Amino acid sequence: MTSADVTRPSPGRETPATAAWRPSRVVTVPPAVPPVTTGTLADLVLDWEREDPGAVCFSRRDATGAWRTAGVAEFAARAREVAAGLVAAGVRPGDRVGLVSRTRYEWTVVDAACWFAGAVSVPVYDTSSPEQVAWVLSDSGAVVCVVETAAHAAVLEDVRAQVPALRHSWVIDDGGLDELVAAGRGVGEDALRAARAGSGPGTTATIVYTSGSTGRPKGCVLTHGNFVDLAANAHAVMPDMLDEPGASTLLFIPLAHVLARFVEVLCLSVRIPLAFAPDSRELVADLQSFRPSFVLAVPRVFQKVHAAAGHKAASGGRVRAALFARAEATAVAYSRALDAGGPGARLRAQHAVFDRLVYGKLRATLGGRLTRAVSGGASLGEHLGHFFRGVGLTVFEGWGLTETAAPACVTRPGDLRIGTVGLPLPGTEVGLAEDGEVLVRGIGVFREYLNRPEETAAAFRDGWFRTGDLGSLDEVGNLSITGRAKEIVVTAAGKNVAPAPLEDRLRTHPLISQAVVVGDERPYVACLLTLDEQALAAWGQLHGRPGLDLATAAGDAAVQAELQRAVDSANTSVSRAESIRRFRVLGQDLSLENGCLTPSLKVRRSEVLRVFAADLEALYR
Repeated sequence: MTSADVTRPSPGRETPATAAWRPSRVVTVPPAVPPVTTGTLADLVLDWEREDPGAVCFSRRDATGAWRTAGVAEFAARAREVAAGLVAAGVRPGDRVGLVSRTRYEWTVVDAACWFAGAVSVPVYDTSSPEQVAWVLSDSGAVVCVVETAAHAAVLEDVRAQVPALRHSWVIDDGGLDELVAAGRGVGEDALRAARAGSGPGTTATIVYTSGSTGRPKGCVLTHGNFVDLAANAHAVMPDMLDEPGASTLLFIPLAHVLARFVEVLCLSVRIPLAFAPDSRELVADLQSFRPSFVLAVPRVFQKVHAAAGHKAASGGRVRAALFARAEATAVAYSRALDAGGPGARLRAQHAVFDRLVYGKLRATLGGRLTRAVSGGASLGEHLGHFFRGVGLTVFEGWGLTETAAPACVTRPGDLRIGTVGLPLPGTEVGLAEDGEVLVRGIGVFREYLNRPEETAAAFRDGWFRTGDLGSLDEVGNLSITGRAKEIVVTAAGKNVAPAPLEDRLRTHPLISQAVVVGDERPYVACLLTLDEQALAAWGQLHGRPGLDLATAAGDAAVQAELQRAVDSANTSVSRAESIRRFRVLGQDLSLENGCLTPSLKVRRSEVLRVFAADLEALYR
C-alpha cells in the first residue's frame, strides 16, 4: 500500500518528471476510487434522490425540541428552489455567495443551492467580528449573502460599504429562504441545468478562509473534485465505520470549518443520515437523544468530554475521584496492551469491572451507540487516544488543513497507531523536506490562495504543497506531527523546542484548560497555563478548599504543587534543555472573546503573547 520510492505522478499538482528536487522520503497510497472526470457535488444529491428518494438524509430539532427528518427528495427540492431564487437575484455561475450561520440544516440547503446554481459558497464563522466579516466578503467578491440572524444582518449592514460587490442579503431566521423560493418560481429546471452546465470536477466549489491563527485569513480555492474524490477515497478506508447498518452522525463543529464541510459531503456521498447540532451547550443532550454511531470532531471536544467525566467524579467526593483515576489508568493500560500482544487476565478482569462501573456510564452519556470517532484539526494526544479506546470509543486521528480540503492522513481500523495521524488517504502522497516539513500532493490539495499568486507560488515546491507542519514517518509510513514550523521556540542558547508535545501532555491534566509554551530568545523554556474553572471547583472541594476559583488559584500553594507535578510529568518526555523551568497561571481562559482562540478552537499564539505580555515578562524576572 505504501512506498518510500514513488515515481508515479499523483492526482492534483504533479511534479514534472524532470524536476531535480523531491522530498527526502515519500509515502504514497494510490487512489482506491479513480478521480471523477465529470459532474459536481450536485450530482451526489441527484444520484441519491434518483435511486432512493425516500431515504432520510438529514435531521434537525424542530420548535418543540423533537428531531425532524428530511428525506433526500425533500432536501433536493428545497435546494433547487433556493438555487432558483439565487439565479433570479442575478447570481451567475462562478459568483460568490457569502454564508454566515451556525451549523444547521439551512446552511447545507444554501450550500447545495450554490452547487445547483453553479455558484461558489464562501462560509464565514457566525462568531466573526465585523472586521472579519468585511474582510472575507470583500476579498472573495461576494455578490450576495445569506445570514442566520438579525444580529448577523446588523453586522452586515454596518460593513456593507466595505463590501462593494454585495447586492442582496437574506436572513434565515426572518424567512429569507422562503423569500428566495418565492423569487425563483419563474426559474425552471432548464435554467438550473444551464447554470451548472459549465461546472465540473475542476470548477471552484467553495472558498474556505483559513482560521487566521497567524496573519490575515487567506481564501483557499477548493474544487468540486477535491471534495468528491476525497469523500469516495475516505469511504474506501473506513468501511466498518461508514457502512455499519444504521450508521449516522451528529455534526456540531462549525460548517465554516473545512472538516465540517468534508463531513457534509461524506454523508451525501456515502448516504449516511446526518443530524445538525447548532448549540454546543446542548451537545450532550443532542448526543443522548439522536444517538449517532460515529462523530468527527476537533480534539477540544474530546478533551472536554474527558475533563467533564473527571469533574463529575471529583464532585462526588474522594472515593469516586479515586475510582475514576483508577478507571482512567486501567483504560490507558488496557489500550496500550492491545498494541503489545493483548492484555493479560488480570488487566482484562480489572477492565471488565470498570466497564460496568465507569466506562459504560460514560458511553451512555454519549448516546450509547458511539463506538467510533475521528479527531482532526489539531493533535489529540497519545494519552487521550488510549483513554477513549480503553473506554470503548476508538478515536481515529486524522490530519489535514484547509488547503487539503480536510483529511490528508488518517489512522486505519485494524492497524491503529495511536500517537500518529496514520497513512495518507488513497490518492494522496506525503513527503518530508530536508528540515522535516510535511509536504502533500494529491486529490484534496487546493488550487490556489484567492488573489494571492505570490503566496500561492511560495506554498508549493515542485508541485508539493508545503504545509508548514513538522513531522516524521515511521517504518510503515504513518505520519506523526511534531509541531508547526512557525511555532518552533528558539531559546537564547539556540535550542529549538517544539511546543506541541509539551502542550498536549499538559492539557491531559484535569485542572489545565490550555497551555502555551514560550521561550523565544529567552534563557529557558517556560509556560503560560489556564485552568478549567469547573475542574478547579471540584478539585478544591475534594482537597478541603471549597470556593476555590480562578482568582485565588494562582496563589494557592496546593494548586501550584499540583500544576508543578503536571509540568514535571510533561518534562519527562523531553531533554533538560527543552524542559519547562517555570510556569504562570493566567487569570482567565483563552477564548474567542479575548481573541486568543480561532473559531476552530486553535490557539492564536501571537495574540496570547500580546494579551498576556505582562505575564510573559513575569516568567523571566
